[in-house]
Amino acid sequence: MTQRYRLTIEYNGSDYAGWQRQENGRPQTIQGEIEKAVKAFSGQDTTVQSSGRTDAGVHAYGQIAHVDLEDLTRPMQPFEIAKAINAHLYPQPICILSAEPAPDDFHARFSAKNKRYIYRILNRQAFPAIERGFVWHIRRPLDVPAMQEAAQVLLGHHDFTTFRDSECQAQNPMRTLDRLDVSAREYDTGGGIEIRIAAEAKSFLHHMVRNLVGTLTLVGEGKWSAADVTEALEAKDRCAGGPTAPAAGLFLERVDYE
Repeated sequence: MTQRYRLTIEYNGSDYAGWQRQENGRPQTIQGEIEKAVKAFSGQDTTVQSSGRTDAGVHAYGQIAHVDLEDLTRPMQPFEIAKAINAHLYPQPICILSAEPAPDDFHARFSAKNKRYIYRILNRQAFPAIERGFVWHIRRPLDVPAMQEAAQVLLGHHDFTTFRDSECQAQNPMRTLDRLDVSAREYDTGGGIEIRIAAEAKSFLHHMVRNLVGTLTLVGEGKWSAADVTEALEAKDRCAGGPTAPAAGLFLERVDYE
């Protein structure tokens, strides 16, 4: 008998070639390492299906995936399954936070109703000594209210061709962006600011969040206005958009299901 399990996964993607398994297991990927850990504890070859593929260098607080397991040699509670997978993942920076029984028709990708990404910018002169690899370090002061104003023109259902990678394989560039908020908070005692950009939608195009962030930084620097962002969106041309923000600052925070 086969049982499907829903996995909640946290990972530091810095040293991995993204989520998707690569041929021959090289380079290392998040999916590939989890599948190897599942086989190590269960003896079973499985496919771990995620809510979506994250790029090389992108992190996750709450990636969701599912895996199907045949009867184990001994009955195991879901928390024991998570513990067993983690035992074979350690000391890699990949952790199964929970494993829960799921119905056969649950699919980590196709059952998802909403995804929330967080992008972190460290805005100060000094480089990050502790969180290097987890923030985009920008020395030039950024105008957060202007970035927030410009972000709102991107909300809604649009053709986001301007903000997707030129090699994006999605057949349809239309997406509905439900949330794009820019906020700031004190990062340290020396005047450093952490700027957080939260993006929510049912699905995103390849590099979409990073391209939105890169465009909003042009507004923060005073080089673009909200009107320029609108013009870029309407151009439906990647060349009309801003730069692609580095992967390091991007985190998949959560995936929502009914």
